[in-house]
Amino acid sequence: MNRNIGVALIVLAAAVVPASAQNFPDHPVKIIVPYPAGGPADTVARVTTQGLGAELGGNVIIENVAGAAGRIATKDVTRAAPDGYTLLLGSSNEYAITPALYDKLDYDPVKDLTPVAALVSDSIAIVVNPSLPVHTLAELVHYTKDHPGKVTSGATLGIVTHLALMYVRAHLGADMLFVPYKGAAPALVDAMANQIQVTASAKSVLLPLIKAGKLRALAVSNSVRWPELPEVPTFAESGLDGFPPTILFGLMAPAGTPPAVIAKINAAANARLKSDATQAGIAKLGMNPNIETTSVFAKQLADDAVLWRAVIKEAGVHLD
Repeated sequence: MNRNIGVALIVLAAAVVPASAQNFPDHPVKIIVPYPAGGPADTVARVTTQGLGAELGGNVIIENVAGAAGRIATKDVTRAAPDGYTLLLGSSNEYAITPALYDKLDYDPVKDLTPVAALVSDSIAIVVNPSLPVHTLAELVHYTKDHPGKVTSGATLGIVTHLALMYVRAHLGADMLFVPYKGAAPALVDAMANQIQVTASAKSVLLPLIKAGKLRALAVSNSVRWPELPEVPTFAESGLDGFPPTILFGLMAPAGTPPAVIAKINAAANARLKSDATQAGIAKLGMNPNIETTSVFAKQLADDAVLWRAVIKEAGVHLD
């Protein structure tokens, strides 16, 4: 190749990336939520990304792609073009838990996804139908032992809430049947209808149900008691030491997405998180904003993965 032509091509290639980032987005950005509408991930998406399009200077649409405990949506995003136009509203579930639970994944969320923007941290609670005569995890354990095979629990298979129920069984010896669900919303509906007696879900969706008396909280995963439910102990206070206190939620992109595009999305997401409207929406749901650089978010996820691997090993959970 002629040396002058080669130099010209290198200069042209160097100019393309900044130009593409500068023009980004020139068509709608799609945020994939890996669970059904009405669940914690969908709630996070609706609250934190409202107005994101205005910050980016384009349109943002949310699409729910439910199934296989988030694996279908996650795989779809890992296969998408790495251009910033397809993002995953991911969490500890997809990034940290899935690769530790499944040996036969045909993608690697750690290698095939790039952290873009942290959004919020949420915590979970273990709850029961109010007809069950228990008010603490210790009482639940005693009740299940006194009524073997009579108490049914349920949650989305292969995510934080499933692990919480298995952790109660492994650590405290609760004798509960387990029913897998495709999403948090149907599990909550069945728990309120007493089709199952025990479930776990995120604070963002549980608080209204608990306050309305439709479910009773036994323990919360946060490192301190929820201010809205000061009478409900933490997991650690209930004998569940070692369970991570929070779930991380954030935006992730296919690996190889240009750094300039990632930086632009990160800046826009952080701007929305700092807005009064978004702060109010997050506070109303009992979540905490997580305003960080991409590199800090990546480290948070890496540290999170270490914690969840330990939980999965201790709970003895493995899925094909």
